[in-house]
Amino acid sequence: MGRPIKLFLTAGNVSDYIGARALLPSLPAADWMLADRGYDADWFREGLKEKSIKPCIPSRLNRKDAIQHDTKIYRSRHKIENMFGRLKDWRRVATRYDRCPVIFLSAIALAAAVLFWL
Repeated sequence: MGRPIKLFLTAGNVSDYIGARALLPSLPAADWMLADRGYDADWFREGLKEKSIKPCIPSRLNRKDAIQHDTKIYRSRHKIENMFGRLKDWRRVATRYDRCPVIFLSAIALAAAVLFWL
């Protein structure tokens, strides 16, 4: 439905799948995991398969053997991008006025609650 279910804040120069490693154990039951190329790692795909979640992640361009993904399902990933766009409509989130990570994560959680859950 395009709603955030878990929030995890990392530094700006950290790879995407570092945050995925922290959130993987707490993922809810799902049929598919839609993610971009930044999440293409063998350990991440294996972790999803252990939780019975099918990964729909395009292969990185430098991978020797490309892994196929379902392009029809991957098209619905626009909902994820739309969710980030709606969060960035909140000026405080888009410009990151808060230097303290706890307060910034609180602002994101407040914006997400108002936009998607109320």
